Amino acid sequence: MAQSVVPSEGAEAPTSPELQAPSSKFVTLTLGSIGVVYGDIGTSPLYAFREAVLAAGGGGASREAVYGVLSLILWALILIVTCKYVVVLLRADNNGEGGPLSLMALASRVSAHPTTILYLGVIGASLFFGDALITPSISVLSAIEGIRVATDVFDHYVVVATVVILVFLFAVQSRGTASVAGWFGPIMVVWFVVIGVGGLSHLLTNPQVLTAFNPVHGVEFLLHHGFIGFVTLGAVFLAVTGAEALYADLGHFGRKPIRTAWLGLVLPALALNYLGQAALVLADPAAIENPFFLLFPHWALIPMVGLATVATVIASQAVITGAFSLTRQAVQLGLLPRLEVRHTSAEHEGQIYLPLVNTLLLIGVLLLVGLFRSSSALASAYGIAVTGTMVVTACMAFLVIWKVWKWSLWLAAALMAPFLVVDTTFLTANLIKIIEGGWVPLAFAAALSIVMYTWHHGTRLLFEKTRKLETPLGALVEMLEKKPPVRVPGTAVFLTSDPTSAPTALLHSLKHYKVLHDKNVVLTIRTTHTPRVAPEERVKIEQIGKTFSCVSLKFGFMETPNVPRALGIARKHGWQFDIMSTSFFVSRRLLKPAARPVMPPWQDRLFITLTRIANDATSYYQIPTGRVVEIGTQVTI
Repeated sequence: MAQSVVPSEGAEAPTSPELQAPSSKFVTLTLGSIGVVYGDIGTSPLYAFREAVLAAGGGGASREAVYGVLSLILWALILIVTCKYVVVLLRADNNGEGGPLSLMALASRVSAHPTTILYLGVIGASLFFGDALITPSISVLSAIEGIRVATDVFDHYVVVATVVILVFLFAVQSRGTASVAGWFGPIMVVWFVVIGVGGLSHLLTNPQVLTAFNPVHGVEFLLHHGFIGFVTLGAVFLAVTGAEALYADLGHFGRKPIRTAWLGLVLPALALNYLGQAALVLADPAAIENPFFLLFPHWALIPMVGLATVATVIASQAVITGAFSLTRQAVQLGLLPRLEVRHTSAEHEGQIYLPLVNTLLLIGVLLLVGLFRSSSALASAYGIAVTGTMVVTACMAFLVIWKVWKWSLWLAAALMAPFLVVDTTFLTANLIKIIEGGWVPLAFAAALSIVMYTWHHGTRLLFEKTRKLETPLGALVEMLEKKPPVRVPGTAVFLTSDPTSAPTALLHSLKHYKVLHDKNVVLTIRTTHTPRVAPEERVKIEQIGKTFSCVSLKFGFMETPNVPRALGIARKHGWQFDIMSTSFFVSRRLLKPAARPVMPPWQDRLFITLTRIANDATSYYQIPTGRVVEIGTQVTI
């Protein structure tokens, strides 16, 4: 059954978790955001400063390169993360939710060109998945590589150890993370405190590095080094990968906890660590080999490798969870076929597991580790996907600020143009990495974009084609009320995506069984552009005959549809719903290529393949299998 995406009128959701929760839970939300939101950006010091200085100094670590890179990193954290995301974008929420698809849904309501906004959302989501492939690979690899600082005995086992950890990480996804998620926040707090203290100890030996807060150092470096400066800018961006998580996880923790965590702990810890790495390399240029781990005394190296490994696993877990959540949003918005979604926690609705997505991510991550085999090599592939997502986000945010916030065109442009210029500059600098490995996330994102476009376009064409062949529902009901067939007790529910036309399952049921139930319901399930739908807005019932009624169920794109539970709400509208006396009739379409397909043949075959891997409506809408009757039809497209 094709899903339709329509705006919800009056369906509101809490604007943020901290408004729902008592003030006593603010600390818990802040702690949770440290463990989930900041895992990716929090582990960037493992490799970001090293790769940027090596790019700037041509393999060495000159004083000019160190100061230039340090200044650029500090101001990237201030401008991109603090100003753009923490100050501005956290306010651009869609009923409390953030992320590229939430912003797309918000912008599409006010845009004169919703199709363009849809494609921007598709590109942003696809690039996010490209980032989700690289983050676990580079994070875990960089942590395990730290063992080389203490001993070279395990040099040949770094890749093997990384593969083992990643396989274990993806293998446990089916069990859920609810039991260990409570430890994420405290562990990451320890991580940020430790890396901050490690940087501070070296900063005190050379406080002069604090002058890097003067942006002149970064600007002069870029101006005086030409192409090398441009290449360096691409490496500097490694320090802010993960910034999108601030916005994507807005709905889980709320605006204030995320801001408090960033300004109160994460930003100071990151700044201190980068300042400390710079002071260390200025004192000993050879330390550029691995400045992060060399910040710590020799006796602390093994414990730091262990702590870094745990931190990178947590960062990877956050990205994987984000990929699951984003996939569910894409399915709800009609951008991907229905996929199997398993809930792994009875207490937390957001704890979900998607087997197909998990398998594809694992295969992709292992291929990246086997192909690049080091964090330095992977750094060449990192950054393009993230910068692309940031550019897309900035474009859609401009429209939201202009149209939704009701700012003037010039004021909205004045606010977002500087961020868009910075993002575009970083994107251009990262495009230089395409030949060195940057093609990997771009190729993956391009493939996923084609899949999303094909599914969205194909379902629309299928809907239009089947609609032409369907009988108007009103006319059929009028005929059946005048000359009813044999009646059987109970209630029949016919699922359809078009409430104005007779469901295919109803027509075939009459054709083959020649009976009609005492009560008949034409059920339409719609996904709104809001994250969640209030219970009182969930069900709408319209009587269209003595024994026929139309029921519309609305779900937000962040919700998992549960039809029996939603129909239970209908009791408040006077419908005595009893699941044990109700039969659900579902039409299962078998698609075959048409002699003259509307889409190109390759795209036609891709769409047919996607329909075959889609999860059936019974499971997706959580309808008890014992109450379902499936009626198959063949359709050419």
